[in-house]
Amino acid sequence: MSDLDLLVRDLAPRTLGVLVRRGADFAAAEDAVQEALVEAVRRWPGNPPDDPQAWLVTVAWRKLLDAGRSETARRAREERAADEPAPGPAEHDDDTLLLLFLCCHPALSPTSAVALTLRAVGGLTTRQIAAAYLVPEATMAQRISRAKRTVAAAGIGAPGDLAHVLTVLYLVFNEGYTGEVDLAAEAIRLTRMLAAATDEPEVGGLLALMLLHHARRAARWTADGALVPLAEQDRSLWDTGSVAEGVEVLQAALDRDRLGPYQAQAAIAALHCDARSAEETDWPQVLEWYDELLALTDSPVVALNRSVAVGEVDGPLAGLAALRTVSADVPRHTAVEAWLTERAGDLDRAQALYVAAAARAGSTAERDHLTRQAARLHAAGAGGSSG
Repeated sequence: MSDLDLLVRDLAPRTLGVLVRRGADFAAAEDAVQEALVEAVRRWPGNPPDDPQAWLVTVAWRKLLDAGRSETARRAREERAADEPAPGPAEHDDDTLLLLFLCCHPALSPTSAVALTLRAVGGLTTRQIAAAYLVPEATMAQRISRAKRTVAAAGIGAPGDLAHVLTVLYLVFNEGYTGEVDLAAEAIRLTRMLAAATDEPEVGGLLALMLLHHARRAARWTADGALVPLAEQDRSLWDTGSVAEGVEVLQAALDRDRLGPYQAQAAIAALHCDARSAEETDWPQVLEWYDELLALTDSPVVALNRSVAVGEVDGPLAGLAALRTVSADVPRHTAVEAWLTERAGDLDRAQALYVAAAARAGSTAERDHLTRQAARLHAAGAGGSSG
């Protein structure tokens, strides 16, 4: 991106936040901001303003007024404009955060909140968002338009709470890299912005969790796109700078002594990143953190993952006993059972479970990985004997 592109991307959500805070309709305000941005890209290279933020707010507000020139709308909006103080340096991150919370409005579904956040706060085009989520551009445009109408109808008085915002940001992060957009990096950027504006430890916990997971990205896939499990990853490929930052952010969050689920998840990720090899992982501490996390969430997914830690600490039979307390409907249940069963020495049953898990896999990469595990046991002679 050019310096101008980066500046425009940074200022667009701030400008939209100012207009929304002034009471403008969300959809109309975004249209006005887009028109102001087009004018900025055309005029700024030869004649840059002294205060780009103020320039964009002024031009966008005028375009918003021009777009609604019925007599009633004109009088109401011009009265608001006359009373509004000139934009100054204070109208910066606070307005972007207002916009972020508004895009994560509780009236929106998570899918719609993600799309609207990427469009309005992230500055991505509808085409980019559609490509990232593998849907037609027209479908994504309709989704975003419906989200704008929902927010406009619900009003600015009830923006999403912090927990909802964090959920939306984590959903964005989990999409990873698709199409031409690195959604994981975008989620980290937005979470950094949120973390800079609040000392809420769970925001720091989420940022740390993202950084620690993102640090391992280069080792997660082979050159031909095959999934590499954590225990088999080349740890020399991990981004040590991101690991160090993640640990530092996590420690600052934990020091506030208000533990939440994202902090606990980040602590588990940090223990994995701290181990020089899979064999050196501090599994007793990992299990302790899973106990904390399960107490905080009572999540069946957490209970599933905890059974793996139990298997590492107390042996595969204990892990299988823990797994029996988890509903078989939980995603990846059969895959975990296959792994623990193999560790327990029942290779015939493990092979059959890997085949069953592959049939239920949530992605092609996971399915192929589980199929390879079944084939590995078969090639080792698991079809004829167990033990």
